[in-house]
Amino acid sequence: MNVLFPLHEEIVSYPQTHFPRRSSFLCPQVSEISRAFQWLLPLCTSDAKNMESFRRFRMWVFVFLCLMFQSGNGFYLPGSYPHKYGIGDELWVKVNSLTSIDTEMPFSYYSLPFCKPEGGVKDSAENLGELLVGDRIENSPYRFKMYTNESEIFLCQVDKLSDDQFKILKKRIDEMYQVNLILDNLPAIRFTKKEDYFLRWTGYPVGIKIQDVYYLFNHLRFNVLVHKYEETNVARVMGTGDAAEMIPTIGKEGSDKPGYMVVGFEVTPCSILHNADSVKGMKMYNKYPTPIKCDPSTVGMPIKEGKPVAFTYEVTFEESDIKWPSRWDAYLKMEGAKVHWFSILNSLMVITFLAGIVLVIFLRTVRRDLTRYEELDMEAQAQMNEELSGWKLVVGDVFRAPTNPALLCIMVGDGVQILGMAVVTILFAALGFMSPASRGTLITGMLFFYMILGVAAGYVAVRLWRTIGCGDQKGWISVAWKAACFFPGIAFLILTTLNFLLWGSHSTGAIPFSLFVILILLWFCISVPLTLIGGLFGARAPHIEYPVRTNQIPREIPHQRYPSWILVLGAGTLPFGTLFIELFFIMSSIWMGRVYYVFGFLLIVLILLVVVCAEVSLVLTYMHLCVEEWRWWWKSFFASGSVAIYIFLYSINYLVFDLKNLNGPVSATLYLGYSLFMVLAIMLATGTVGFLSSFWFVYYLFSSVKLD
Repeated sequence: MNVLFPLHEEIVSYPQTHFPRRSSFLCPQVSEISRAFQWLLPLCTSDAKNMESFRRFRMWVFVFLCLMFQSGNGFYLPGSYPHKYGIGDELWVKVNSLTSIDTEMPFSYYSLPFCKPEGGVKDSAENLGELLVGDRIENSPYRFKMYTNESEIFLCQVDKLSDDQFKILKKRIDEMYQVNLILDNLPAIRFTKKEDYFLRWTGYPVGIKIQDVYYLFNHLRFNVLVHKYEETNVARVMGTGDAAEMIPTIGKEGSDKPGYMVVGFEVTPCSILHNADSVKGMKMYNKYPTPIKCDPSTVGMPIKEGKPVAFTYEVTFEESDIKWPSRWDAYLKMEGAKVHWFSILNSLMVITFLAGIVLVIFLRTVRRDLTRYEELDMEAQAQMNEELSGWKLVVGDVFRAPTNPALLCIMVGDGVQILGMAVVTILFAALGFMSPASRGTLITGMLFFYMILGVAAGYVAVRLWRTIGCGDQKGWISVAWKAACFFPGIAFLILTTLNFLLWGSHSTGAIPFSLFVILILLWFCISVPLTLIGGLFGARAPHIEYPVRTNQIPREIPHQRYPSWILVLGAGTLPFGTLFIELFFIMSSIWMGRVYYVFGFLLIVLILLVVVCAEVSLVLTYMHLCVEEWRWWWKSFFASGSVAIYIFLYSINYLVFDLKNLNGPVSATLYLGYSLFMVLAIMLATGTVGFLSSFWFVYYLFSSVKLD
């Protein structure tokens, strides 16, 4: 019976083209980085003593980078080091959680009636990031021998399917769950040809439903791509002639037997009807008594309640020209590079347009007025003061404390923390430190940088609080404490609610209680103290003194034809226009199971987004001041922070039109909950950029005005 897998398809060309080699960061390159510091010499050194200090600093930086980039003689990025296997050495396949783009809820591999390894199920080493994203990597019974083709290998025969097992198998097939296998840190990949294109998926489906009959894929055909181990080439890649000694090898030292490295892992699932009576008494890894023909276009193993299921597999090894540094190209192949560049060019056009407006404001309007004012004598200035209009009229109210000043300080402090975490994390990811080969490192890195940057959050929040209070230190501890708990508290509330839904569904995506305890300890034992320390620095730092005095009686604001908040909310469209294309790729990687690795593009888009947010907020603040609206504090924050509203609307649009197969209210709730969490973080980060740029602009503007 001919079948077509009803899966979300991704069109790729095959064979894969290789990425530029960006996989090794070596000490000779670090020395180039160290030499790059020399351009700072004219700026940082004015005498021999300072020059000697700078040279010592540069030497320490060089030593630190060497130690960081090179462990022993070489450290390989991204991912793990190359592993040499001798012919006949054992290779063990690992299994990850079952995943589906229709439910977004991962489940354990052994939640289904699959064969278990002889020594029992054991968890692989997991980091914090893997646990948070729902990865559960465990051992499996699939065993290979390097460069040894094997066929008709009997794995096991599970007992008769119970009613619960039968129902859960049907449910997982209906929900299009994929089985994810891993060999030598490479996920299993499946290729099928359709017309002139190759379709690519990671993993393989549990089964398929045809005419109300459920078929299980119980036979797997593995194809392992290997590349011959070449010591000289590896040493060249690692950077030094002695680096090959750091690569662990198996076998006797000095052996002339060739070794191989795994550079590809492909799987083809088949549904084979086995004879239950013929496999009785067979042990694992015995040869199946009859030949097995694996044809992926036909199915033959229907699942029925009360019937046993036998599992078999075969493996072939194929020597490939793909070298070890390029083995992830099949997974990290960048799709739509032209679209990414189009997004960046679109952002540059928006920035140029806004920069022109800012230039006009500064050079033609503000500078012209200030120059004209400074050229007048005292009597003319006094006469001119009576004829002032626009932003000059609010000079006595522009620095009047906003409503809810503590909340504003807290949100700005948290925004600095989130923005700093995003910049540092994306920068490290673009350099290759957080590749998909190192599972969970991206999430782990985000948590680490977020906690460390609590110092910045406390410092900015408290110093802004003292600035608004004209140097008064009263209440700074409360502000720092709230800054440490505001965003993490909201995030904890959202994630806890979603976690209860995952617990109720028995999903591996649910955070274990022990991990909850760890996260709370990290929050209150590391993040909160660091934020309080930053607040202490902010309390001791001199506050920013306003350039003009504030009147005791607030000035009446003229009636506006249109509410100013309409303009503020509409301003978010410009920052959204700079990132919505890249946002599509990010959403696809999160919810469609694709790998996102173009962090270089993401770093550029983030920089452009920061520039656009600053320009938008600056222009709107000037427009408000010109109509004598002196309440600019919150409006400057939400002028750029309103981009979060459009991102949330886009998320709903993505749910309705791109994830229309999302199954069940629990999955939709999970999607909306995670989207709300993401939108809140973006609002704080972009709003902070807008507020700080507007504060600088207002301070600069009125520090140039000599008015009483």
